[in-house]
Amino acid sequence: MRLSMLRDLGLSDGEIKIYGALLDIGQSPLNRIHEKTGIERRNIYDILNKLIERGLVSYVTENRRRLFQLANPTKLVGYVDEKMLDLERTKKEVQAMVPEITKKFNAEKPEIDAELFTSEDGVKAVWEACLEHKKIYFIAAGRYWPINKPHYFASWMRRRLAKKIPLHILLRQENIKDFKPFPMEKARFLPKAFSGHPNVIFVYGDNVANVMLHDQPFAFVIRNKQIAENYIKYFDFLWKQSTEP
Repeated sequence: MRLSMLRDLGLSDGEIKIYGALLDIGQSPLNRIHEKTGIERRNIYDILNKLIERGLVSYVTENRRRLFQLANPTKLVGYVDEKMLDLERTKKEVQAMVPEITKKFNAEKPEIDAELFTSEDGVKAVWEACLEHKKIYFIAAGRYWPINKPHYFASWMRRRLAKKIPLHILLRQENIKDFKPFPMEKARFLPKAFSGHPNVIFVYGDNVANVMLHDQPFAFVIRNKQIAENYIKYFDFLWKQSTEP
């Protein structure tokens, strides 16, 4: 697989080398990545942090030790859309790579998986992942990204509508006044008690993402079928308790 073309996205040779290593060995601690790549340990953390900021790598903490892993490979496509709009040829090559990367990614995927993103690009990676599923649910949404990230959100919305993906959304009470429904959106308003910090729950496929849209955006994603099914039940219960627009 020709990962060298990721240079067209602005990735350094070190970033490409570590991305390829994580693709081959799966979820790994720093010392295993060092063994695989031969990159000096003091440089690996800097490279991993850059990949995390780009939304291409995430990590979990297990027994006080960080384990690094690739983010869902479909997020490469969203990264191209946002960062390299003028490189359509590169986008097509990335899209062609995704099935092969996904095959390897899924081969090592545990029954319960978790990812932590700690940057705006990481949160965008969650939005991009939503577009790979037939339905999207939001709990306690507040129209934060449509207001604060209009350019990105407009692009995301066009792609959602092209794929005919419906939105099911429970909004906060403060959105009632200026509410205008999006196409293919079913919305209701939660009781005032649910207003508070800008924390939104995304449910898409087998994924549940807790997303905090604050000065330091972050997203914590759990991937498990049973957990996602339970959150849909929570959504359905809250839907019945909520008010129509």
